[in-house]
Amino acid sequence: QVQLVESGGGLVQAGGSLRLSCAASGFTFSSYTMGWFRQAPGKAREVVAAITWSGRTYNADSVKGRFTISRDNAKNTVYLQMNSLKPEDTAVYYCAARIRSASGSYVLPQSYNYWGQGTQVTVSS
Repeated sequence: QVQLVESGGGLVQAGGSLRLSCAASGFTFSSYTMGWFRQAPGKAREVVAAITWSGRTYNADSVKGRFTISRDNAKNTVYLQMNSLKPEDTAVYYCAARIRSASGSYVLPQSYNYWGQGTQVTVSS
C-alpha cells in the first residue's frame, strides 16, 4: 500500500523557517520523481519544487533562493527546507510521487501518481 506522510507544517512568523518532511512507503522510492505542491484557499494547486530520481531539482520562481528540496533514498524521505517565509507562502503543502516513466512535465500536478494528505503552513505577518 502506497503511503506519503507529510510532517513539519505549522505556524511561523514572516522571515522564519520550517522544514517539511515526506515519508514514503509502498513503492520503489528511488525510481520516482518527488514533488512538493501547495494550495492556498481559492487557488489552484501549484508546484513548489521537484527532485527527479537522478537528483535534478526544480524550484518555482516564487521560492527560488528561499526553498530547497532534497531527498534521502536510504530513508525514503523527501524534504523541503523553507527559509525567509512570507505570508503568501501560506497554504496546504502536499508531497507527491511520479513514476520515472511518466509523461508530461513534472511541474504539472496531473502527472503525479501518488499524493500525501497535506500539511498546513501558515505564515503570519
